[in-house]
Amino acid sequence: MFLSLAVLLVPIALMLTFYRVMLDGDKPITVDPAPAFQQASQEFAVAQPAGLGDDWHVSSATVRHENGGVTLRIGYVDPDDDPILMVQSTVPAATVVPAEVGKEGKRIGAFRTEERTWMRYSGRPGETALIFTETNRTIVIVGKTDQKNLDTLAAALS
Repeated sequence: MFLSLAVLLVPIALMLTFYRVMLDGDKPITVDPAPAFQQASQEFAVAQPAGLGDDWHVSSATVRHENGGVTLRIGYVDPDDDPILMVQSTVPAATVVPAEVGKEGKRIGAFRTEERTWMRYSGRPGETALIFTETNRTIVIVGKTDQKNLDTLAAALS
């Protein structure tokens, strides 16, 4: 019986090792966000991150026309391998914020960068969000990650 299991487990272990080492199977999938940023920037002023390190990965990038406005969603994987979502939208903040943060979200502080002052919110269980609103745009950065990673992404937006 041990020999039968060894015949099955050895090839499986070799395949997993090959997948992880040679094919970088543990790295997050990365997409190019440039087309989404370009499409959204035709509709409104879009803040783009600059200076994020190579350990930040873009995992998704979409633009949608919804609720009478345009919404850009960029999904990131931060250096700690946690997901972060950046949303920029022309939809009114009263609609965007509850949809992205949750209806139970409440303000717990502020964070200041060189360009903006962000409102810090607690959201769904385990999530924290940074929110910036102005007349024609709302930016929401939300994720289940360390606060320093949210702050880094917010500070990188220009």
